[in-house]
Amino acid sequence: MNALVHKTLVVQLRAEGTERCSVLAHLSYDADDPFAVTAVFGHDGHVLASWRLDREMLSEGLRGPAGVGDVRLRPAADGVWQELRMEFLGDHRPDGTRHHAVVFAWAPAIGAFLRDTYQVVPAGQESVPVDALLEEILSGAE
Repeated sequence: MNALVHKTLVVQLRAEGTERCSVLAHLSYDADDPFAVTAVFGHDGHVLASWRLDREMLSEGLRGPAGVGDVRLRPAADGVWQELRMEFLGDHRPDGTRHHAVVFAWAPAIGAFLRDTYQVVPAGQESVPVDALLEEILSGAE
């Protein structure tokens, strides 16, 4: 089975002071980093933002509020559409506020992507080669 899962979705981005606009979200999962999902948002060939999300938090966000700090997720409905609302807080501005954006994704598409990732690495079977990592870190300390 392929250890990589990739899905490209059209999502709706709402940045401060704007209405929703369509952008692409490239979601990727690599079994070598089993706890993370990478989300790259782009428009017209330009990367707008890239975030590493916790896979379990992404799954929890489909069922209820999840996340604290810079990333917050929760289910949302827009008419007949079931969406995942992803709120991202970015860098600090000189005035002390932070950049802020909200992305709305079609929840069934996110769920299908997650099901594919769980076929690659089932929940609870994630592992990180801690011994090899520590050996690499310690060998560089000499």
